[in-house]
Amino acid sequence: MIINNKENNKNGQYQHIPNEHPVRLSPPPEGLGEVSSIRHSPPFGGVGGGFSVVILAAGDFPTHVIPLRVLRTAENLIVCDGALENLLEYEIEPTAVVGDGDSLSDTLKQRYAHIYHPISEQEFNDLTKATLFARSHLKMDASTHMRPRFCYLGATGKREDHTLGNISLMLYYHRQLGIDPVMITDYGYFVVASGTTRFDSFPGQQVSIFNATCKELNSIGLKWDIYPFNELWQGTLNEALSNEFTIHADGDYLIYRTHKIQEPFSTNQ
Repeated sequence: MIINNKENNKNGQYQHIPNEHPVRLSPPPEGLGEVSSIRHSPPFGGVGGGFSVVILAAGDFPTHVIPLRVLRTAENLIVCDGALENLLEYEIEPTAVVGDGDSLSDTLKQRYAHIYHPISEQEFNDLTKATLFARSHLKMDASTHMRPRFCYLGATGKREDHTLGNISLMLYYHRQLGIDPVMITDYGYFVVASGTTRFDSFPGQQVSIFNATCKELNSIGLKWDIYPFNELWQGTLNEALSNEFTIHADGDYLIYRTHKIQEPFSTNQ
């Protein structure tokens, strides 16, 4: 059972999840698979942004309307322990809290004991611990052959080494864990892609491409054509010409796209 909103947890009545079934995540939404020989990187929209899981890290807490809306409507919300206090200020309840516990007060540990999952090993950071936890508990329909789509919020800001490490983890999660990760910030969002892929966009959207394993790399619909970059900076600061663009590639790469300029977020949204 999923317990992740204030209606289910109002008045401090938190439902206990038995130890033999510590958390059961809802299955991922349908319709996120590949389309013919050209993949389509789907937009995020609807309840929870269409994500199987949303993971909130302890970087800069989101302030932009898009990540905040994803956070508020997430069906499966996994929170790194260092982000729990900030989350509660928005009166949002998590599905599970994951981490080594060093960022939680005794009061919060007691209050959320029924959904707190301490992981003390230090080989992985809290973002990966939360990802592995969510991946192991996600009920997948093997017949669909679809990757679950994970969203990451609060994974940038504060220490720059953490930011760089978290961004690089998107490629690791895609390759090693079999998920489609999307990292949303207050300024834009990262997605991982493999092979030839079509991306939704808008005229003037700023686009950056970070090559991982491609030996062939070119584009249709961007202001400047691309090539198999050897350095991370070489593919930055491109621009979309219309409502979509296509990347032709023979390997893995990371795409960053900026948000449209919007009005400041209202706490009533």
